[in-house]
Amino acid sequence: MAGIIESSPAHQNFSRYDIRVIIKFSVILGKDASCIHKDLVTVLRENAPSIQTVRKWVKAVSEGRDDMEDEPRPGRPVTACGDANISKVLVSLSADRRKTCEEISTETSMSRTFVFRILTNKLNKKKKFSKWVPHLLTDEQKESRVNFSRNFLRRFQTEQNDFLGRIITGDETWVYSWDPETKRQSAEWRDFDEPRPEKVRRKQGALKVMHMIFFDMNGVILRWPVPIGTTINAQYYKKVLQDKLRPAIRKKRPGLLESGILFHHDNAPVHTARAVTDVLAGYKWELLEHPRYSPDLAPCDFHLFPKMKEHLRGQRFETEEDIIQATKVAIKNLDKCSYVTAFKDWLQRIEKCANNGGCYVE
Repeated sequence: MAGIIESSPAHQNFSRYDIRVIIKFSVILGKDASCIHKDLVTVLRENAPSIQTVRKWVKAVSEGRDDMEDEPRPGRPVTACGDANISKVLVSLSADRRKTCEEISTETSMSRTFVFRILTNKLNKKKKFSKWVPHLLTDEQKESRVNFSRNFLRRFQTEQNDFLGRIITGDETWVYSWDPETKRQSAEWRDFDEPRPEKVRRKQGALKVMHMIFFDMNGVILRWPVPIGTTINAQYYKKVLQDKLRPAIRKKRPGLLESGILFHHDNAPVHTARAVTDVLAGYKWELLEHPRYSPDLAPCDFHLFPKMKEHLRGQRFETEEDIIQATKVAIKNLDKCSYVTAFKDWLQRIEKCANNGGCYVE
């Protein structure tokens, strides 16, 4: 059967009637539903009917059905999609946008098919799933994000790459002894009729090490693993800035100390404490503002940490030292262009934020 269909130049344009005739012909040849479905998938690929549909028609043919046309169906004609019924659907939907077609059908006394047709064809509606966001932003918080974005863009337009080149940004992140792969990482090429690969849902490992990482457009300046059991408070963060970050800048980016550092981190309480801001002011490092609840505008969160952890997911580490060394290697393996890309993406995200009213940027 497959060979006959494949010889046709328009094999993907088979109608439902054509497919049913093929099923009938295959049943006469003695083939079962699974075999017929496999043949149809091989030839028609995504246009093939489901195995349930094939089984239904195999059963019908086996029970003596000859006519492969659809049987006449009772119900409302297509004209049920008139203005009056469209208004009914709109009224029902305005009360609760989460209603199902079945619920609207019950309220309006229309079939589910026509409710769906009105929603999609007449009202151009599409049911969309909610997306996870870090925080439900208030109007004031959105305005703050817009103001930050506009100020950032205004300064970039004035100073161009000299502005971005002076920025050092940083944050903290946990690195676990085990972090499962993402769905995208576990995807694999398979035959069309093969089942999806399976993986067991696992939690992150219990052992973890906090890393403090600071970088600029040229790469990582400081990667500092926090000893297990250490509390990261304002005093500890201040000590890292004084004893670790500043010497690292002097060693790796001596020119920045003369040209003037623009320092960026989010507004976590540890970062905004008086002890920390006093140190930054004493160093004459200009502190760039960061709007609240905005990880989508923090280069560490939307770029560096996800990229770094791609190299770590799916690996199991037994000790704290194993985690530290693996993190070091993961950072070392990042493309040098990745840091420039992070800042370019940051600029694009800020521009989108300024133009979308302060909503989150994907």
